[in-house]
Amino acid sequence: MFARVCLGLVLLATIPAWSQVEPAAVGGDAPAEDNQQMRTPPPVNGADYPVVVGAEMRSNYLRGGLTYNTSYIDNLFAGNGNAAIAETTFSVLSNISLDETLPKQDISLTYSPGFTFYQPSSALNEVDQSLNAAYQYRLMPHMTVIARDGFQKSSTSYGSADSIDGGAVPEALQPLTPGIIAPFAERLSNSASAKFSFQFSRMSMVGASGSLMKVDYPDQAESVGLFDSNERGCGAFYNRRISESQYMGLTYQYSWILSTPDGAESETQINTLQGFYSIYLRRELSISFSGGGQHYNVIQTSLPSSGAWGPSVMASAGWQGQHFNAAASLSRQVTSGGGMLGVFQSDSANANLRWQLARTWSAGVSGVYANNKSVTPLSFLYAEGGHSISGQVTVQHALNKELNANLEYDRIHENYGSIPAASDPDSDRVMISLAWQFERPLGR
Repeated sequence: MFARVCLGLVLLATIPAWSQVEPAAVGGDAPAEDNQQMRTPPPVNGADYPVVVGAEMRSNYLRGGLTYNTSYIDNLFAGNGNAAIAETTFSVLSNISLDETLPKQDISLTYSPGFTFYQPSSALNEVDQSLNAAYQYRLMPHMTVIARDGFQKSSTSYGSADSIDGGAVPEALQPLTPGIIAPFAERLSNSASAKFSFQFSRMSMVGASGSLMKVDYPDQAESVGLFDSNERGCGAFYNRRISESQYMGLTYQYSWILSTPDGAESETQINTLQGFYSIYLRRELSISFSGGGQHYNVIQTSLPSSGAWGPSVMASAGWQGQHFNAAASLSRQVTSGGGMLGVFQSDSANANLRWQLARTWSAGVSGVYANNKSVTPLSFLYAEGGHSISGQVTVQHALNKELNANLEYDRIHENYGSIPAASDPDSDRVMISLAWQFERPLGR
């Protein structure tokens, strides 16, 4: 059934390709001053808002680096009712990335392995690694395919492998339950997506997408109350330009999510139909609104299926300036999975700000809030829900062209009474790091 739905959406989205196309029609993002090319606004972009301050990163470069950091954690909580203890960590992290732009292709690849050592809880010593890849191919001037894949292995609860990038702000609704933090529990995740977009006239664009995501908690002793999940999704959109700076359209998204506690299953299907409106007040500033309805159906072991309708709304904004960068979003939606069982009414908020204070100084603030309320309370498998708040403050100083010093403060507060691995309320971390980076042009 899933394959038929997704195949139908892809075929539907490509129908306009059989009609006459204006010679100047072009798909994908475009400079504001080009009145032929259309943008793909945030509700249909399929990516996160950018967090880099300043001019766009140069293409056709090989980059890499090595980071050493040490941190103090005032409340190390591994779940299962363990007593909180203070902890010191030491990490050695590396990264290598390639960014290449060809006449019809854009390629981006980043691999980041690392080691983290805990003192005195040496049993938590870990090997972290992440791999992110993106590939864009322009089939024609007016037709583009984008594929992305991301893998992460980590048990760090303060961000992706102790990065100082802060929390990403999504541009569109996410089907998985947000805000679940399993402190220091090993977690494996892999997500893959593909998007096709086609601008068939100067004012109109259509597209289709598909996605896969898998979340695993290998050690259940560290993640009591959280469970593995698989998510598949597909969707389609229609994007209409109503002026040089305004867009509106429709999106449809189908999500299938399976969670697998011991000896049981929880399967959720979510259909979402939304309208959206985006306005670019300036080249670097956009605001978007989307809203509609969602229908969910949940089937759990030994229980009859149940379903209902719920609202889905989202507002988001992004500002990419030379010395200041900000992104924020608010959403209400029906979600499932992400480690929890059942279906939830999720209210969430994300914000990320970055400043270039001076030539060698920069700072950032980010925060995430999530409140998840179960809408399947009659199920013996369900989690009752809860809320989480996390935040980060960073200060970075460039010692020279290749060496940076960073100071970071993180805080986590969460309360999920039915999940022992996420039931301790508060934890704080202070981290100091030294990062060496290099950059080499490709083919020169």
